[in-house]
Amino acid sequence: MTFNIAHGRGLSLYQGFSSAKGISKNLDRIAHVINEQQPDIVALQEIDASSHWNKHINLLDYLQSATNYPHAVHGIHNRRFGRKPLAYGNAFLSKYPVKNWKVESFGSKKLGEKGFLEACFLMDEAEIDVINLHLDFRSRRTRLRQVDKLLSSIHARSDADPYHLPPIICGDFNTSSRSSRDALHQLIERSAGEEDYHYFPKKERTFPAHFPSRGLDFILLAAPFEAVETAVIRSFASDHLPVVSRIETPVATPLRAAANS
Repeated sequence: MTFNIAHGRGLSLYQGFSSAKGISKNLDRIAHVINEQQPDIVALQEIDASSHWNKHINLLDYLQSATNYPHAVHGIHNRRFGRKPLAYGNAFLSKYPVKNWKVESFGSKKLGEKGFLEACFLMDEAEIDVINLHLDFRSRRTRLRQVDKLLSSIHARSDADPYHLPPIICGDFNTSSRSSRDALHQLIERSAGEEDYHYFPKKERTFPAHFPSRGLDFILLAAPFEAVETAVIRSFASDHLPVVSRIETPVATPLRAAANS
């Protein structure tokens, strides 16, 4: 599952307008969606650690407790200290152990910066790498630079510690599948020399949740992974709708040597 939870604000335009009680209610709605679907791995975007605008509620801790997932990783790519501290980024909830992980920011801004979180999950006898990204919403040019940085990271990791399987890529792309010149299709095109990625869902729309007009949230798979079924889940827990995919994975893949997180 990939799910932009909008800082726990629900359909509100700004999380700072929400009370602690309101944020908790929205988090309960998000937890309900996750508990109903029971995905093995949940990729979350716009998820806060203790921050002034969410009344210092650690959203990942709250959701992990409410869903009883045994494993969680939080990749912070925005952090500000002082009287009004902020800390947020992307995160994973998982039923499987995490072997290693890393977080990268696309730039150096302390606020409003996007980034990605990559983790290696130990699933039975296989190691599954998943990349959880959040791209810029303002500029196509910026999104394409971010795609290049992501691909550079993937290639560097592959050269140093070759992937046994191509990473699953998911998250909020902040662009629809309609534009062949934007980030989604360009990521697929620019990785074609290495992997043949396909995106899911194909036509369903994920934003805004109350009246979806655009698909911004995707899961990308390359062989040997196959999407058996993909669905967009109707919910008003966030301004984005979650995407859940049932993925056929290899039964057994040799475990590779440990890498630094």
